[in-house]
Amino acid sequence: MSLRTKLKKVLPSISITEQEALDAGDVWLEGSIYQGKPDFDALRDVPAAKLSAEEQAFLDGPVKELLSMIDDSEIQNGVHLPDYILDFLKKERFFSLIIPKSFGGLEFSPYANSTIVGTIATKSSAVAVTVMVPNSLGPGELLLHFGTKEQQDHYLPRLANGRDIPCFALTSPEAGSDAGGIPDIGVVKRGQFNGEEVLGLEITWDKRYITLAPIATVLGLAFKVVDPDGLLGGKENLGITCALIPKDHPGVELGNRHDPMGIRFYNGTTRGEKVFVPMDFIIGGQKNIGRGWQMLVSCLGAGRGISLPALGVSSSQVAFKGASEYAAVREQFGLAIGQFEGIQEKLADIAGKTYLQEAMRVLTTEGLGMGLKPSVVTAIAKYHMTEIGRDVLDSAMDIQAGKAIQNGPQNTLASGYVAQPIAITVEGANILTRNLMIFGQGVMRCHPYLQSMVESIHSEDKNADKEFNRILRKTVGYSVANSLRAFRLGVLPFTAGAKSSLPEVRDYEKAAQKLSAKLAVYADFSLLVLGGKLKQAEMLSARLGDVMSFLYAAMASIKYYEQKVASSEREQAAPYFHYATRFALQSAEEALHKFLDNFPASGTRKFMRFITMNYSMKMPKISDDLIRELATQAQMDTAFKAQITHLVTPIEGDGHYINEQAYKAKMACLELLAKVKKALRAKTIKPGVRFAETLDNALVANVINEQEYAQLIDYNKKREKAIRVDEFDFDMNLLDDNAKPVNPLKSVVNE
Repeated sequence: MSLRTKLKKVLPSISITEQEALDAGDVWLEGSIYQGKPDFDALRDVPAAKLSAEEQAFLDGPVKELLSMIDDSEIQNGVHLPDYILDFLKKERFFSLIIPKSFGGLEFSPYANSTIVGTIATKSSAVAVTVMVPNSLGPGELLLHFGTKEQQDHYLPRLANGRDIPCFALTSPEAGSDAGGIPDIGVVKRGQFNGEEVLGLEITWDKRYITLAPIATVLGLAFKVVDPDGLLGGKENLGITCALIPKDHPGVELGNRHDPMGIRFYNGTTRGEKVFVPMDFIIGGQKNIGRGWQMLVSCLGAGRGISLPALGVSSSQVAFKGASEYAAVREQFGLAIGQFEGIQEKLADIAGKTYLQEAMRVLTTEGLGMGLKPSVVTAIAKYHMTEIGRDVLDSAMDIQAGKAIQNGPQNTLASGYVAQPIAITVEGANILTRNLMIFGQGVMRCHPYLQSMVESIHSEDKNADKEFNRILRKTVGYSVANSLRAFRLGVLPFTAGAKSSLPEVRDYEKAAQKLSAKLAVYADFSLLVLGGKLKQAEMLSARLGDVMSFLYAAMASIKYYEQKVASSEREQAAPYFHYATRFALQSAEEALHKFLDNFPASGTRKFMRFITMNYSMKMPKISDDLIRELATQAQMDTAFKAQITHLVTPIEGDGHYINEQAYKAKMACLELLAKVKKALRAKTIKPGVRFAETLDNALVANVINEQEYAQLIDYNKKREKAIRVDEFDFDMNLLDDNAKPVNPLKSVVNE
């Protein structure tokens, strides 16, 4: 019995849905990371993302106008998204970011799409999600790639101008993460449509968590097709299929709402019982019966690589901008709280991770802009950028403390803090994404021979043994080469290569090479020793996925620093870059050690340690000095800080504006404040109970002149407004005179 035959009896076969997921998408930078040789040449060759004149005009025009219209406090204390917001989104074609101009769409780049969604999310999560969904996985994208010409000509212009609002229904009460197990069924039958008997499908479905379903006019639906009577002349179970059904089609139920954490985007249910639809309703027509899963997984890039990461980045930028400004103007014990090391530790972490988020956002959208659909990279972006966004928000809440927990127009954190967990549940819940998808897909897509080997093992071809042996020889040679390279880098670490023209980058490039070499060895031995059991060893495989992810993040950090930071701003950017890159490399190294510590085969574990010389943590550390340096830089009003918080657009009167005005006023009078403090230390003047009284004393004592006094008084008024929180009437009437709901939380402070 041949080795191939033995393996065939032992290894589980790959299901159709698994095979379709593996076949979908492209392998990009993650392939070189997995194989132990991060391709920095390819990284540096990626065209830099930038907005076109048309895209910039859209941000400066409709997006800015939208932000001025949004009162998120009103939205969150209302029932629905206001009609004037929804009407504006339709009129300005916010739902057509990915639709070609030939169909009336805007046809913006992935980078612009991400920037627009992220900018809106800094003001309102509910509005951002409403914009995000039609431009993500759903009818629009599926029609673009798979629809018939008739379907495209009919629906795309209507989707572009908002005449139709789409939703897409995949998740069922019985099938969430296991989307391939959906119980919704379409039976091939003949039935009546427009007065004629036609061949079609009788569909029964029950879906939940469907964003925009309550206001949708057209329903995208995923279900399984069966043909018990053989009307199509083939097998009975035909697989997952996607259809597009108008809301007013007989039997379609849309309308019941969920309440996702109180965030007022539309999310709800759709149901249907034995609803007959013609074959023309299938996206792409009858020939696409059974291709639904392949269609879905090939179109996940927008949701995973653009929209959800944009929400994570926007949360980080809001948190960083707000926390740094608050730390600069809020004083306790006679000092700005940003001077206390406890605050500095949190603030530096926020700043470094915000830089890393922006770097990952830019690189991922650059890849998508090249026309690639890197399924593993977009899973990495979705998981880590939503998780880092949640982590950064926690730290910002710690810094702003009481200010952060009082709802109202002035609170810039609360809505995002409540909404951020939503992002980790969709397009594959984060636990699923980390534990099953990143490395699970990565090992098959990124290994140069594994997928071909598995296919040859299960092949029925008469030459299958010969093909298997050929692939096996290549696989062994590949693994030996990985081991030798890792051993060389472990014993002679200085032999790692680096091509960066910047000396501060080279050590990090070398560190990434060494970690990647170890990853390749550990992945090989995992497959050799654990085989098919690796699929169930989720904690082990997730850690290998973390190594891939954080090395991708480190590469993003390096590319951003080299290509997006102006040479005149490198000094400002350096602490951000060092913190972010060290965080990514340390996280990758920690994941490697946790993998080794928990590998079940003792002998193999010891051998892997030896061959990679992996006995201690060797990555550059985040020192206290770096934390202090970054925390200080984060509180300065620099061009680079503005660059990595550019998604936040203060609108006069909103919380971002109030905070920024106080902060900029302080930055403009730092020398004057130092003069007053010097006089206090010298006891030239007496401190007042309030700062305004101290300024009065300083003026009388001629420590400051009239003009300086006016500037400091102006700053103090802005400071007092920024550190206040919203407060409301004690008696709150919930209904107006016409018994209609009103916003009870109208601030009595900032009117």
